[in-house]
Amino acid sequence: MAMIVPEFWAEGRVSEQFGRGHVSGRYSLTVRRFGWSDSSLAEAQAMADARARAAFDGILAGESLAKRDPRVPYDAEGLPIREPIVERDGDVVITRNSYGARCLNSPNVLFADIDFAPPPSGWRAAYFWISLAVGAATGFWIKPWIGVLSLLALLWLFALIARAAAARRHRTEGGGLEARAMAPVRAFVAANPDWHLRVYRTPNGFRLLAMHRVFDPLDRSVPDFFQAIGADSYYALLCQRQHCFRARVSPKPWRIGMRERMPPRTGLWPIAPERMPERERWVAEYERKSDAYASCRFVEALGSRDYVSETRGVQRMHDAMCRADRDLPLA
Repeated sequence: MAMIVPEFWAEGRVSEQFGRGHVSGRYSLTVRRFGWSDSSLAEAQAMADARARAAFDGILAGESLAKRDPRVPYDAEGLPIREPIVERDGDVVITRNSYGARCLNSPNVLFADIDFAPPPSGWRAAYFWISLAVGAATGFWIKPWIGVLSLLALLWLFALIARAAAARRHRTEGGGLEARAMAPVRAFVAANPDWHLRVYRTPNGFRLLAMHRVFDPLDRSVPDFFQAIGADSYYALLCQRQHCFRARVSPKPWRIGMRERMPPRTGLWPIAPERMPERERWVAEYERKSDAYASCRFVEALGSRDYVSETRGVQRMHDAMCRADRDLPLA
C-alpha cells in the first residue's frame, strides 16, 4: 500500500425514509462517506457516492457499520491523510495539519520524535495527613471554617512544594532531561552501528532522521526501532495505518503568539468554500509570524555516515523548512 495524500476530497450522502414494517426495522437512514482523488473533484465525488451507497446497503443488510467516516484528519483506518496539500516534491508531500502547521509526509524516509517524560507529582501521603491534622486542630480550637481553610491552604502549599522539588530532581537526575531521553537512542546505535541517525532538538524533546536507508513503514524493523528509542505509540500506529512517516516542519501556532485557532474551529479538510478567505487570512498571518522561529535544531549525527540519495534529499528539504541550522527560538 503506497502513501496516499489526495488533492481532491468530497463527501457523499445517501438518505432514505422507510414505511412502517420495513425489514430493517428502521424508519429512516442517512449515511455519509468521503471520497478522494488525485485527478478531479468529480472523481472524488463519484467515489464518495459509491462508498456511501455501499455502506448504506451494508447497514440495511445488518452489518455493523458507522453512519459516517470518523471526523479526524488522519489515523482513521481505511482513510488517507485528510489535509490540504501545500506542495509536492517527488514522493514527498507537504500538508497543513488541523491546527495550521505544515507537515512533511514521506513514504519511506524514517522520522521519529521523542518527547521528554513529564515530571512526577512528588506528592506524598504524609502531606495529606499533616494538612488534615492541622486543619482539624485549627477547626477544633478556633472555628470550623478556619480549619477547612487551613486544610485547603496547606494542601495547596504542599502541592507547590512537591511539584517544585520533583521538577528539580527531574531536571538533574540521570544527567537531566536530554541525557535521559537520548540514553535509549545511544544504546540503540551502539547495538546497531550500521544505522545513521541525525538528531534534532525540538521544543519538547528530540527528532530522529534515519539516513542510511529507506524503510517501508510496515517493515518489522520500524516498530522495533520505535519501541527501542521510546517513540510515541500513537505516532507508531499512524505510520502503520497511513503508510508514511511524518514530521512537523513549521511552528505550533500557540507557541508563536497565534491566539485564534485556524478557521473553521475543527480545522478538518475539506472546508466549505465560503470559509476559505477567512482561513487564508489566518494562514498568511501564521506564515508571517513563523519566519522568526525554528521547528527543530540540528544537534549531532550518530552511528555510521552512510546515506542514500532519497534520505539526503528529504533531509535537505526538512532542514530548510524547519530552519534547523539557524539560531532561532524553537516553537
